[in-house]
Amino acid sequence: MYLQKRNRILRSNASIRSLVAETTLTPNDFIVPLFIEEGENKRTEIASMPNYFRMSIDNTIKEVKELYGLGIKSILLFVKAKDETKDNTGKEAWNKNGLMQESIKAIKQACPEMLVMTDVALDPYSIYGHDGIVKDGEILNDETVEALVKMSISHAAAGADFVAPSDMMDGRIGAIRKGLEENNYTNVGIMAYSAKYASCFYGPFRDALDSAPGFGDKKTYQMSYANRIEAIKESLIDVEEGADIVMVKPALSYLDIIREVKNAVQVPVSAYNISGEYAMIKAAAKMGWIDENKAILETLTSIKRAGADLIATYFAKDAVKLIS
Repeated sequence: MYLQKRNRILRSNASIRSLVAETTLTPNDFIVPLFIEEGENKRTEIASMPNYFRMSIDNTIKEVKELYGLGIKSILLFVKAKDETKDNTGKEAWNKNGLMQESIKAIKQACPEMLVMTDVALDPYSIYGHDGIVKDGEILNDETVEALVKMSISHAAAGADFVAPSDMMDGRIGAIRKGLEENNYTNVGIMAYSAKYASCFYGPFRDALDSAPGFGDKKTYQMSYANRIEAIKESLIDVEEGADIVMVKPALSYLDIIREVKNAVQVPVSAYNISGEYAMIKAAAKMGWIDENKAILETLTSIKRAGADLIATYFAKDAVKLIS
């Protein structure tokens, strides 16, 4: 049998497959989300996220040093606020001695080269579990943006390298950029959650921070999963307003959106491989239905192949060990 082209030649062994691989994972691709709680020497496993932990600052520092030793250069911080600090203003979010602010300072002191990104949204501090200030059952946009600016400036003052607004309020990127500039935090970047969808896959994350909405849902500010063009519009607006990086969240059900956004913008694109996606792989592996390690690498490679320059993922440490 004569064939002009035999495509299988480039698949014939592991060496050639590696040589011609179009997409390759490295430690530089990953952002590690870290959950922080009050106290000392605390390490609390999150029930719906097996082998992932909420830690006190001292244990978080140990984790950060280990991550940096593995070649991971970026972390994204989330904090679990005490119930007594929650209200409908979010004022604890910009407390200069708050858990987030103290965490940033401690991490930057212990590991100065680690790039510290911080979550900017009011849901961990809200008695209602919403990302904004609530009035008569409505999440107020402009009042919330004012609070987010104060929150971002306080994170910058503590030493954050990037703030990461995850709230999906209109106009917040421009307002935060203006606030940072006016307060001389001109070197602090913004990673905007530009296309954040209202997803059922956030459940385990809300368990981690006790931040589930107390009423209704988040569909008046997070995007409908039926929409594609809206994601491009939101991303372009955020870039125009001053975002340095844009994000698509979740990742796996939105690989097409990652590619669309990547094609539309000229800034790095990040994607968040979220808690529900993590939990599904863990659950299926526990049942013996899939090979966990292979699923991790295939999943993360697909996200990068779709166009993500950066991937926030709870699998980062495992992935780096596997690719090493």
